[in-house]
Amino acid sequence: MLSACLSHPLIDSQRLFSIAVNRIQHLHMLAQRIFSEFESSLQMEEQRQLNKMFLPDFCNSDDIISPIDKHETQRSSVLRLLTVSYRLIECWEFPSQSLPGGSVLRNQISPKLSELKNGIHILIRTSQGAGDALVDPMSPYGGYYQALGGDGSLRGSYEMLACFKKDMHKVETYLTVAKCRLSPEDNCTL
Repeated sequence: MLSACLSHPLIDSQRLFSIAVNRIQHLHMLAQRIFSEFESSLQMEEQRQLNKMFLPDFCNSDDIISPIDKHETQRSSVLRLLTVSYRLIECWEFPSQSLPGGSVLRNQISPKLSELKNGIHILIRTSQGAGDALVDPMSPYGGYYQALGGDGSLRGSYEMLACFKKDMHKVETYLTVAKCRLSPEDNCTL
């Protein structure tokens, strides 16, 4: 697949971006669904307490330097958006195996994250030319997220699911904006 992308970079990049955007939209939808199911399983008072305690800027992946608002996202290069997306996906590859919720959904997420990470890696290589990708492997956040969701506490599970949903939303936004740069006819407003 990589050699095909490198031989017809614009057409194949657009196709790969479309596939990547479709995959992340599906992952984001799964994240929303798992989070909603978890919230609906809570008592009203538990929901209220968790909403008070959880700060959306508390996610461990917030250490990944990324655009802070829609204006910075729109000004960011395609390569930067791809690199940040890669890092966000990479930091969830292992912890996704311990997401609270049904095993059916959880078993769908991990392979999709791996496929998406590989696709983003190809897009990074294509964006840089045929050279090696500049994405340095990150130390996984597995221990942090394992501790959150693995202890069975409501707060830990809530935080893990909220962070996963937040990060999948970020990746969806970044990949959509990057794809729009290749297809000016697409609607690229955030």
